[in-house]
Amino acid sequence: MHLPSFALPRLLTTGGLIAAVTATLFAGSLALPATSQAATFVTAVKADHAADWARSRKGSPYDWGATGPHHFDCSGLTRWVYARVGTSLPHSSAAQVHKAKRIKRSHARRGDLVFFYRGGRSSVYHVGIYAGHGNVWHAPYAGAHVRRDHIWTHAVFFGRVR
Repeated sequence: MHLPSFALPRLLTTGGLIAAVTATLFAGSLALPATSQAATFVTAVKADHAADWARSRKGSPYDWGATGPHHFDCSGLTRWVYARVGTSLPHSSAAQVHKAKRIKRSHARRGDLVFFYRGGRSSVYHVGIYAGHGNVWHAPYAGAHVRRDHIWTHAVFFGRVR
């Protein structure tokens, strides 16, 4: 179905959209808009804001099971940060793996998740927010505070939040 350029503003209204779908159905085919796979991931701007939110929690104490806004465990921090940019994450590093697409270290950007593992990538024990330049914002362990550290191991992989 080809529409003249003056018809586009009308399609942006609810009535126009219903009219276009109805006309397409009666024409014998339904052409749904293609969805972009990139649209299923958090945008670079939102990810960058997520890194800023993580930085804003610098100095907050680690507290096992805490999800903020003043105390955090590792996945509680990432969950709280992503909630600030409108994305829901579960509260465990192992569960957050399933809400992210693994990406190469060379493709990581500020705000992506950094997963730490032992004995294989299926054994995730820690998660943080990539701060760029090989650094991570994280709530490391009991007695520590949210901080930015240089990634200290090669047993990590990066994930882009869906």
